[in-house]
Amino acid sequence: MKKIVPDPPTALLGEPSVDPCIEHSPFFLVRADIPEEDALMHASLLLRGIFDTLQKACLHPEDSTSKVLLWVSLHSTELAKVLVDAVLDGMGNRKATA
Repeated sequence: MKKIVPDPPTALLGEPSVDPCIEHSPFFLVRADIPEEDALMHASLLLRGIFDTLQKACLHPEDSTSKVLLWVSLHSTELAKVLVDAVLDGMGNRKATA
């Protein structure tokens, strides 16, 4: 019996994590053999640290423009962390029911 829908990939593809400069290779790469769940967990921990740092910076901005940029960054980081955590939770629930 042929399967209609293929299984999702179990590891990330090797992709630059930052835009590479034209003059040289990228400084940071994601290894191709890292499991998705591990990569998402690491991203979630990084986002938590960024969120905490931005939250503290928002309490002592130098000017009103900096304050706006800090709050936008804080909000975007929080949204990204919630999204990553939701994916991780869904992966955990999928494994628990499998």
